[in-house]
Amino acid sequence: MLYPSIDALMTKIDSKYSLVSVAAKRARRMQQHEKPQLESYVSHKNVGKALEEINANELFYRLGETDPNEMYK
Repeated sequence: MLYPSIDALMTKIDSKYSLVSVAAKRARRMQQHEKPQLESYVSHKNVGKALEEINANELFYRLGETDPNEMYK
């Protein structure tokens, strides 16, 4: 069984696409040695750690308008 479960994560973030996007961005930041947000993790991999942070309400996303000109800078 995976921890955290997909059912638990879907209560935190509304779509699987958004969930994957947020977790991947956080995992990349962890690879660049960004400070961890939790005391301890069950997972040893960065994507698993990011999912644990989402489950613990330490990591979330916000919808907003994006300027199309700034997307490609």
